[in-house]
Amino acid sequence: MLQEFWVLYKRELKKTFRNIGVIIIMLVQPIMWIAFFGSSLTNVPKEFLTTFFHTNNYIAFLLPGELSVSMLFIGLFSSMSMIQDKRFGYLKKVMVTRAPKWSIFLAKVGGATTRGLIQVPVMLLAGIAFGVVLPADPVGFAEWIVGLILLGVGFSSLYLIVTMRSADWQLPNVIANLINLPLMFSSTALFPLSFYPTWMKYLSDVNPITYSAELGRDVILNGDPIAMYLFYLFVFAVAMLFIGFLVAKKYLTPE
Repeated sequence: MLQEFWVLYKRELKKTFRNIGVIIIMLVQPIMWIAFFGSSLTNVPKEFLTTFFHTNNYIAFLLPGELSVSMLFIGLFSSMSMIQDKRFGYLKKVMVTRAPKWSIFLAKVGGATTRGLIQVPVMLLAGIAFGVVLPADPVGFAEWIVGLILLGVGFSSLYLIVTMRSADWQLPNVIANLINLPLMFSSTALFPLSFYPTWMKYLSDVNPITYSAELGRDVILNGDPIAMYLFYLFVFAVAMLFIGFLVAKKYLTPE
C-alpha cells in the first residue's frame, strides 16, 4: 500500500516542479511579503519594537509568522489538486486500481506540504538580507521545521476534509476566504498577543498558527524553543489526518 502512496506522491511533486510559472511565483511571493509588509514598521521607534515585539527588527518577528501563514495557504493547493483530478477524470482512473483511498488523500497532503516547504529557505535568505540574525542552533531549527511540516499537514488535511466530496472549482476559494484571513489575523503571526482584544486572545490560544509562529520566534529571538508548542502542532496534525482518513474512506468519490 505504501508503494501506491509513493507513486501518487511523486506525481504531486512532478506537477509542481514541472510548472515553471508556479515555481517562480512561489519563490517571489515570500520575498515580496518580507520586503513590503516586513518593511512597514521600519520607521517605528526602536523602543516600541523592543517593548512589544522583543526585537528592534520587525522582520525578525514577522519571519516565523509569515512562514506559518505560508503553510496555511498551501492547504488551498491540496484541495485544488483534488478537484482538478476529479474534473479531468484522473481520480476515476486511480480509484479503479488497488490504491486505497487513504493513499490518495495522504499523497495530496504530502504534496501540498512539500510545496510549502520550498518557500522556507527562500524566506530565511530574504530575512538574512533584511538584517535578521539566525542563530546557529541546528536542534532548534530542526524543531521549527518539524513544526512547519505538522502545520502544513494539518491545514492540507483540513482543506481536503471540507472539499473531498466536491468537484466544484469555486469551493476551495470560498473555504479559503472563510478561514484563511480569520486564522491569520487571530494568530500572533503578524502582531503580538498584547495588541488584541480579549476575545481575539482566546482565539489565538487555540490557533495552531500561533504555536508555529511562537516556536519559530523562540528559535530566532530566544534560542530556546518550547517543546509544548511542538506537541500542540503534533496533536493538530494527527487529529486532522485521522479525520481526513475517515472522510476519505467514506466520502471520497471520483466525481
